[in-house]
Amino acid sequence: MDEAGGAVQLTFLGLGPAFRHGVHPPEEKELTRELPIRRMPYPDELVLPLRQHAGKPATLCVAVGDHVERGDKVGEADGFMSVPIHASAAGTVTAVAWWPHPDGSMAQAVRIKVDRFAPQVARERMVPHWEGLTRAEVVRAVQEGGVVGLGGAAFPTHVKLSPPGDRDIATLIINGAECEPYLTSDHRTMVEYPHRVHFGIRIMMHALGATRCVIGVEKNKPDAIEALRNSVPGDLDVRVLPLTVKYPQGAEKMLIKAVTGVEVPSGQLPVAAGVVVQNVGSVAAIAEVFETGLPLIERIVTVSGHGLRRPANLIVPVGTMLRDLFAFCGGVTPDAAEVIVGGPMMGLAQANLDAPVTKGTTGVVVLARTDTRPSRVYPCIHCGRCLDACPMFLNPSLLGDFARVGRYDEMAELHLADCMLCGSCAYVCPSNIPLSQLFQASKLALRRRVAVPA
Repeated sequence: MDEAGGAVQLTFLGLGPAFRHGVHPPEEKELTRELPIRRMPYPDELVLPLRQHAGKPATLCVAVGDHVERGDKVGEADGFMSVPIHASAAGTVTAVAWWPHPDGSMAQAVRIKVDRFAPQVARERMVPHWEGLTRAEVVRAVQEGGVVGLGGAAFPTHVKLSPPGDRDIATLIINGAECEPYLTSDHRTMVEYPHRVHFGIRIMMHALGATRCVIGVEKNKPDAIEALRNSVPGDLDVRVLPLTVKYPQGAEKMLIKAVTGVEVPSGQLPVAAGVVVQNVGSVAAIAEVFETGLPLIERIVTVSGHGLRRPANLIVPVGTMLRDLFAFCGGVTPDAAEVIVGGPMMGLAQANLDAPVTKGTTGVVVLARTDTRPSRVYPCIHCGRCLDACPMFLNPSLLGDFARVGRYDEMAELHLADCMLCGSCAYVCPSNIPLSQLFQASKLALRRRVAVPA
């Protein structure tokens, strides 16, 4: 960063850029990577948690008995670090109650009985003409559309479009890496909707004042690279950059390092390097908001795994319960052992199939028994594999020792905050130590300590 607070000069690498460390889990993408996106029919009931994004949950704005149309609000944004929640189908609100959330907790949710014979045509809405909008108005339209990061973190997109005033954003990086095993929803989005991706990029560059854009796509998606390159608008500085296939290539800081060669300092955000990173699915969702006026009420989800009868890439209404998703895919096989929302590296194992698809649900993976390993944990043998795997150059072995005895202050001193819970350390651990889960619990304990001082 220069003294005036401007962006550093970035040099784009072109020889299969990558970051140091990381792992190479089996990709397992052959199950769905050639399957075109299909639309799933509306289920009989939808469950819409008011907490579907990072930040403050939405506030309820409907009551039991209300009739809602597709795209109507059921929850209002509660401040800037929040987005509204919209009905993904026409129906009647039957309950507002605590309901199982994919993150394992209970969340306040709106239950909607879907109108069986409704045409599911949304109310007429004003389609915002982005060309005539100021940056602030684009940001407001994106927030009203309920758009969040569709790569899994569900960070409100309008916040990324509002960097601090002293930061100049020169470069927009689009994350098309999709390095998680099994998941192919971003891959199919790039193959089937490349013009939508570029339209979303155009809007984001306008809002950020960015002068150039790089779309990073792993080399195992040659059809996506070709589709994006063939549709690049002639008036935009957009480059499609093939990336080395390695996990976690799609992590924000790893992607910035691979694309630009710049390392974002510990404790700082990408804006410190004059960069904003956005998932390719989120960019396509922004385009839909400005094409149709409809908010984010459905998303593309990969439903895959060797424990599922018919894997698929589906357009799924937000709020669809996992059991309905599996029923549409022919159900699970007799040897199905575990259900994970997200990918197997960073996803969350599910205990209740009533949990719904949320805005941040990239995929649902059903693992067969042969895909899982014994849950028995052995003592650490100090082999050092976790150190070689960690892309953030932490010491997972020592952090794990501290986590097991609750020495959270020492963990903070060892830069636990830099851990992105990618699971690389746990993946290579021969002792089967659940390091990522230990670190997640430790982060939560530290946040609670800050929120409620002793």
